[in-house]
Amino acid sequence: MGHSSSTSSHIKGGDLASSFGKFFKDFKLESQILSQETITLIKTHLKEGDLQKAASAISDALRDIDNAPLNIAVTGEPGTGKSSFINALRGMEHDEEGAAPTGLVETTLERISYKHPKFPNVTFWDLPGMMTTTFQPQMYLKKMKFCEYDFFIIISSTRFKISDMHLAAAIKKMKKNFYFVRTKVDNDLYNIEMSKPSTFNKDEVLQRIRNDCVTQLQNANMSDTQVFLISSLDLSSYDFQSLETTLLKELPAYKRHIFMQYLPNVTESAIDRKRDSMRQKVWLEAIKAGATATIPFMGLIGDKDVEKLGETLTLYRSYFGLDDASLETMAKDLNVSMEKLKANLKSPHLLTVEKEDESLGKKLLRYVEKFCSISGGLIATGLYFRKIFYLQNYFLETVASDAKVILNKEEIFKESLRSGKAYLLQDVGIENGKSDTTSS
Repeated sequence: MGHSSSTSSHIKGGDLASSFGKFFKDFKLESQILSQETITLIKTHLKEGDLQKAASAISDALRDIDNAPLNIAVTGEPGTGKSSFINALRGMEHDEEGAAPTGLVETTLERISYKHPKFPNVTFWDLPGMMTTTFQPQMYLKKMKFCEYDFFIIISSTRFKISDMHLAAAIKKMKKNFYFVRTKVDNDLYNIEMSKPSTFNKDEVLQRIRNDCVTQLQNANMSDTQVFLISSLDLSSYDFQSLETTLLKELPAYKRHIFMQYLPNVTESAIDRKRDSMRQKVWLEAIKAGATATIPFMGLIGDKDVEKLGETLTLYRSYFGLDDASLETMAKDLNVSMEKLKANLKSPHLLTVEKEDESLGKKLLRYVEKFCSISGGLIATGLYFRKIFYLQNYFLETVASDAKVILNKEEIFKESLRSGKAYLLQDVGIENGKSDTTSS
């Protein structure tokens, strides 16, 4: 009996190890939330058939991911757009309560912290520009508690100053990562287009700005340092996606999850990354639960499962900015009713029963069947999973899809436009099915 049990465990573990490795190969390095060392450790335990050790390693990894703090230092001289940059990353308007104040002259020599409104583990630190202090670079970093930050963003809205270069050199010497961000490029483009409309070329202007920044860095012996051109008012344009990818590649794997979750949904790529990060967490939870199961888990969906699914759906909607509070704000901005907005989304209705002859349980089983048909079957071979894990994946895909609908706001009105109905929406400039491109 003992030999049979051991053999069965090895077969089950071997199948899991193969599935585990294949799953993580599907994600780019910058999107993986486990380090290669952790992936190898878990695969080794699975191959050896030691499912308890594999489950324990997964638990440790998930704990590190869930508890990971992220501290981002933003420094630059007054007026460079530090506060606007911090507010943009926190997904906040300048006039919201708790937003970093903008348009003010810097008077403090102390660092100021700003927590992310939805992710308290994420803290942005507004550091006074080094030129506003009397400290040398090394003393400045010590005063600003250099060791507490995961990385530094050095901001300028014109040319990088010699003080920026000295600070970067000091950071590099202490083996911390830093990134040069050139802000307000949208202002530069606008001003040049207004002054030279007949010869204006957007790409040429951006390249000139970039070349000027690179030349400054080369003159300071920092030719291997990238510069990212950013507009805090439009994170979907310019170099923000490139900055995002670079930061993810250079962050420790266990901190990538929290980084991806806090980023605003400014592009479909950002939404996909957020979804993929959550997919990995759901899969790890499923592997952990299945590895320790002694009986098949593919049973009925109980009341506790439904309760957990409700909590999970609420969490996903919040992460993707689709919670009711966020939707109310969007509805006001679009000058549409909350009902109209929700009618174009699927996630708010996932746990409601619309048909009289169908129970919630039957509806959820349909979701499981739909997810398996799309994903190609079981999450992993050789392992029993509770249906709740399939449902979490289906919910995640649905919420991510809704986030893309919101990103492309015109999708909200397609159904109405097709049916020939006319809606006058002053705030977004839509009338008689035609969009006023001057509105934004």
